[in-house]
Amino acid sequence: MLFKDLYIGNAEAPMDIRVTDGKFTDIAPNLTPLPGEGTVTDLAGKMALPPFVESHVHLDTCLTAGRPRWNLSGTLFEGIQCWEEYKPFLTKQEVKERVNRALRLQASNGIQYVRTHVDINDPKLTALEAILELREEVRDFIDVQIVAFPQYGILSYPKGAELLERALELGADAAGAIPHFEFTREYSVESLHICFDLAQKYNKLIDIHCDEIDDEASRGLETVATLAYETGMGDKVTASHTTAMHSYNNAYVIRLMRILKMSGINFVANPCVNVHLGGRADTYPKRRSMTRVKELTAEGINVSFGSDDLFDPWNPLGNANMRDQVFMGLYTGHMLGYEEIVNSYRFVTENAARTLHLGDAYGIAAGRDANFVVMDAKNWYDALNYNAPVLRSYRAGKLIASAAPAEKQVYF
Repeated sequence: MLFKDLYIGNAEAPMDIRVTDGKFTDIAPNLTPLPGEGTVTDLAGKMALPPFVESHVHLDTCLTAGRPRWNLSGTLFEGIQCWEEYKPFLTKQEVKERVNRALRLQASNGIQYVRTHVDINDPKLTALEAILELREEVRDFIDVQIVAFPQYGILSYPKGAELLERALELGADAAGAIPHFEFTREYSVESLHICFDLAQKYNKLIDIHCDEIDDEASRGLETVATLAYETGMGDKVTASHTTAMHSYNNAYVIRLMRILKMSGINFVANPCVNVHLGGRADTYPKRRSMTRVKELTAEGINVSFGSDDLFDPWNPLGNANMRDQVFMGLYTGHMLGYEEIVNSYRFVTENAARTLHLGDAYGIAAGRDANFVVMDAKNWYDALNYNAPVLRSYRAGKLIASAAPAEKQVYF
């Protein structure tokens, strides 16, 4: 099949794309249909991108906002309590039904790769087992990566380390930790050592909920980066949130940057939810509570954006549209220079793919799987500014989601 007249990324000239047996085979201007090639689709100068990547979301909690009650304070900690009150209602079927709906919402917005954190501080591991099953059921349409996430800690929850190991044995793709929620600084550091030891034992990735708090004394990040450097795990490690970095003094950050660059770790910011949950202990001025995306990016460190939560105890909204995360991230991070805007799609495509360690499986290039999306805009600047929909999402050359262009009428 042949796709005509597409702008790929920030390209200044249109290209054509040929797909054969589910693979990109030719990418060049003015390709001529081959005899018997079949479908030729003229996309009339629209923008093509590799699929969107959701690098941080909690699908196990999705679509539960208001059940059994609303998080009225808007704090991280009340959200955790609300989720704990919902856990008795969990069944494998209930989890699968909710997550199924969320995955289809993501697919409608051009997402084909998802990293979901799943709470494993549950002796039955109900949600984990449900999402492990669902991961296999949807694998032809969307890749689901699972992080075994100890919501209450590895050492501050009974048998937390055993549950983490069991989750990795069952098939979780990455080991998680939450050092700022452990009872003590000593537990915090030890929990990270346990996480790294288990990840290496089972050859897994690592994604840490790291310093998701406004406390500038919360400094799990330095331990994460040092362990990533010393173990050689490097870019297999991700530090998510790191909102305390927003409150660190600059002298400390200058020193910290050295080990962050040496370590090669990835960062994930969750702009909408970080800003919503953060600054809750402040009167005025109120902190934005998003990590230092601009500074990390300037140092060549990989940063991606995630949604974190979709209509759950931590976020009463959420539509699985990665454009919203980019839009909020640019405003919150003082990144509205022209070049910053036009390149910002990378936070939810290329950068996020690096976070998930997708390697050569990702991207629009000859020989790779023909996975891509078509936006209702010629370029990312317009797509972002006007919230252009994803018109088409292709997986191995097969259309898996589509939308009609938005039409607006003004009568004056």
